[in-house]
Amino acid sequence: MKLSKRIQNVEYSAVRKLTPYADAAKARGIKIYELNIGAPDIEVPDVYFDSFKNVKKGPLPYAHAQGLVELREATAKYYKNRGINFDAKDIYITNGASEALLFTFQTICDEGDEVLTTDPFYTNYMTVFEQLGIELEAFKTDPKEGFALPEIEEIEKHINDKTVAILLSNPTNPTGALYSEEEIMRIVELAKKHDLYIVADEVYREFVYDGNAYKSFGEVSGIEENLILLDSISKRFGACGARIGSIATKNDEIKDAINRLCNCRLASPTLEQRAAAELYGIDKSYFEEVNKEYQKRRDVIYEELIKIPGVTVEKPKGAFYVMPKLPVDDTEKFAIWLIENFQIDGETLMFAPAAGFFKNKEEGRQMVRLAFVLNVDDIRKSMRILREGMEAYARENE
Repeated sequence: MKLSKRIQNVEYSAVRKLTPYADAAKARGIKIYELNIGAPDIEVPDVYFDSFKNVKKGPLPYAHAQGLVELREATAKYYKNRGINFDAKDIYITNGASEALLFTFQTICDEGDEVLTTDPFYTNYMTVFEQLGIELEAFKTDPKEGFALPEIEEIEKHINDKTVAILLSNPTNPTGALYSEEEIMRIVELAKKHDLYIVADEVYREFVYDGNAYKSFGEVSGIEENLILLDSISKRFGACGARIGSIATKNDEIKDAINRLCNCRLASPTLEQRAAAELYGIDKSYFEEVNKEYQKRRDVIYEELIKIPGVTVEKPKGAFYVMPKLPVDDTEKFAIWLIENFQIDGETLMFAPAAGFFKNKEEGRQMVRLAFVLNVDDIRKSMRILREGMEAYARENE
C-alpha cells in the first residue's frame, strides 16, 4: 500500500507546525502566549449564540448545498452596503474560507497550471496547491516598502502561458500590508490583458487602520467574469470555530462548477449558518469598536518591537499580523528553544516562523509572523518574553 505523491508533498502549516511543542509545554504547566495563529479573542456578538436558543428539538436536516438563503441574502446585503455588487444567487456558503480556497482552485486549475501571488504569502495557499498539483509563482514584495505591490512590469514578468489566476490577500496575511486603489487596478489591468482570474481573499476587509481607505475588487466594474471573491466570518466576528466562509462570483460557469462541488460535500453546518446570518444584522458600530481595539494592539506590538535591539519591522496597515526580522539565524530553531527552554514566571511565547510563508524558505529564515490577537497587557508580556528570550538565546549560542 502507498500514499499519493500529492499528499506526500503537503507540508505542515507554518502556523501550526510548533503546536506539539506547545502542547508538551502546557502539559508541564507552562502558559503559552499564542501569537502564532490568527484566532481573535474578541467576543462573538450575542446574537450568534441567541440564535441557538430558538432551536426546536427534532431532526437537524442538511442545509441547501449552496447555503441557507437567509445567510446568502444577509451576506449580499453586507456587500451592497460596502459597494460590492453580489446577489444571493452569486454566493456559495463553504466550510470556512479554507474550503472556499480549495473549491475555487479545484474549479479553475488543472494539474501543472500556475497561480501568481505575492511573496511572502499565506502558507495555506501552498498547501492547497500541493494537494491539487498546482504550481505557485510569486513576485516579491519588499518589507522596506511596507510589502507594497511592485510596479506592473515586475508583476507581469511572472505571467506565462501556464498562468491561470492572480491570488491576492487584502489586507494581507502574513504581512499586514494594505493595497491602495492604484495597486488594485494594476492587478485588474493585468487580469484583463492576459485573461486571468482574480481570486480575492478579503477576509480581513474590516481590519484597516489609521483612517486608510479600503478598495475591494468587488467594487471594480468590468471584471465580473474574472472575479472570485473569498470571504469568512471567522476573523470579522471572532467566530473561527463556526467554520462559515463563502465564494462570490458573477461567472456562471464557475457558479455551476462550485455548485457541483457543494453538492458533493452535501452542506455546511445548518445551525451555524442560521447564527451567521444574525451576525450580519448587527450595527456597524461593532466593526468600529473592534477596529479601534485592534489598532491599539497594533500600535503596542509595533512600539514594543522597535525597542528590541536588532529587530527590524514595518508598521502594518491592516489585518492583525506583523512580520519582523529577528537577529537570529533560524527563527524556527529559536521558536522551539523558546517554548522548551525559556519562561518568565512560568510563561512563554509561540509565534509562526516565517520560512513557510516564502517560496524560497531561506528568504524568511530570520523572520516571524506575530498575530496581535491578545489584549494589550498580554502583548506587552509576550514582547518581554521575546526580548529577554533572544538575549538568553544569544548568550547560549555565543
